This record gives sequence, C-alpha cells and structure tokens, in this order.
Amino acid sequence: MSVHINASTEQIASTVLMPGDPLRAKFMAEKYLENSILVSETRNVFFYTGYYQDVKITIGASGMGCPSIGIYSYELYTQYKVDTIIRIGTCGAYTTDLKFYDIINVEKAASESTYAKVAWGFDEEIQENQGGIYQTINQVALQINQPLLSGTIHSTDVFYSASTSSPVIVSTHGCLAAEMESFALFANARYLNKNAACLLTVTDIIPTNERLSSKERETALLPMMQLALKTSIQSI
Repeated sequence: MSVHINASTEQIASTVLMPGDPLRAKFMAEKYLENSILVSETRNVFFYTGYYQDVKITIGASGMGCPSIGIYSYELYTQYKVDTIIRIGTCGAYTTDLKFYDIINVEKAASESTYAKVAWGFDEEIQENQGGIYQTINQVALQINQPLLSGTIHSTDVFYSASTSSPVIVSTHGCLAAEMESFALFANARYLNKNAACLLTVTDIIPTNERLSSKERETALLPMMQLALKTSIQSI
C-alpha cells in the first residue's frame, strides 16, 4: 500500500495500463478483464486487477498532467512490483496530416515542464520511451494488422491558453500532437530503469477545431485498448 494507491503489493500486476480517466479504467476492466477486482479507489482514482488471456493485468487511472502521472507511476514502480506501464490516452493533432482514430506509439515526448529536471536532474526537454515495450507494441501491431504511427508528441502543462499559435517547442521538435502525461512517465521510468510506453488515439484536430463527440469517443479508443492489452501479454 502506498500513499495514493491503497492496494496490497500482490494486488497489482507487473504490467499496468494507465488511461487518464478513472471511468475509462473501469470501462476497460469490465469489458476486457476476467475476474477483475477493484483493488484501489483512493481519491476516486480506480485501479482494477484481473486477467486477460490468463495473464494478470492491472488497469489504473493516472489523472491529468505530469504531476499526477508522476505520482502514480513512481509509486507503482517503487512500491509495487511493476516493471512496465503503458499509458493509453487521447491527443489533439497539430497537423491535418493526422486523422481521427489514428493511433500513435510515442517515440519521444517534448515538454516545457520542469518535472524531469526538478525530480531527477534531467535537463533535456525531450524524454524517450523506456525499455523494450515500445518495440513490442510495434511488433504486436504488425501481427494483428493494426495501423500505427510513431513520432514525437508534445506533453503540455497547459490545456487552455491565450495564445492562438502552437508553442515553439512543437516546431522545434516536429511534434505530431499534444497530450499532457507521457513526459513525466518516461522520466520516471528512465530514472528507475523501468519500461514505459504511451499509445495515443487522435480525437481532436487542433488546426481545424474539430473533435470527436462523446459517443464517437466510446468506440474510437477500442483499437488502442486492444493493442495495449495484446502487448501486455507479450514478453519484453
């Protein structure tokens, strides 16, 4: 049991899938896991553990932003026997070359966030996926014929802004899309020598202000969820 996760050590699997939304974690567990049990609900952040094709898997929410996923991923890596975390989230595309429902396997996350520097002394504004899980995702996607993109994304600390133009960091690093968590996850995994990956589904097109409806999002994320689950049962 940690400060923010009230599960016992044996109730958390070695691989954790992390959507941002607690209700999305609940949805995934109920839809895909067998014999799933709610093992933690501190602050209404739900963690479920069950079995996918006879492999023990935990699905738990990260909350929004680098500070939140920074807390949960650190506690999972250090106070439970977690080796691998796959973030599964949504993103807003910076380019119309991306389309709704595209899935991105994040290679690198660029951010203005001070999280990595303050926490671990990492000065770079780029953090990379960690361990072998990124490549495992690519291999599984090929096996199941799931189209998959890869590249650098922007982990922003700002959801609303007075500026109408993209941040400089986006053009500097050729960021495909924006989200808010993977930079901190990658930094924690780098410091702790763990596996970390991030899968994102495009649900917003920023240049045109288009976004999927709530109903459309219900089905939009299913292929990404299935890819993450199939990856989680592979050896790294």
